[in-house]
Order: sequence, then C-alpha cells, then structure tokens
Amino acid sequence: MKVRVNGREESLPDGNVTLQELVETRGLVPERVVVELNLEVIPREHWPTVSLQAEDSVELVSFVGGG
Repeated sequence: MKVRVNGREESLPDGNVTLQELVETRGLVPERVVVELNLEVIPREHWPTVSLQAEDSVELVSFVGGG
C-alpha cells in the first residue's frame, strides 16, 4: 500500500502496519517523536492500535537537543 511519510510517497506492506511499527522500523526513539496522522496528532499510547491505510499521510517529528 502507498502512504505519504513526511511528504514522500512510500510503499508499505499490505496489511496491518501500525504507527508503532512505523516509528520502530525507522530507528526513532518513541519518547522523542510526535506522530501526526492525516492532520491529527495521535497520542503515543494509541500507536500500537492505529493501523495505517492506503493513502494515509503521516508526519514524524523528532525532538533533538542542542544549544
């Protein structure tokens, strides 16, 4: 299935791909990531139960420290 992740079209396996799996496969630290799905911020505790659908749009925003 095709979804849009951070503005880029990607092909993901057909079937049940959750937001949690999407974050983990990218090697991101969940505590430092905000996920927006179709213009709605999804709370971290819901990631394991929210499955992606074809044509979904996901934004993954990572927080980094600096100074």
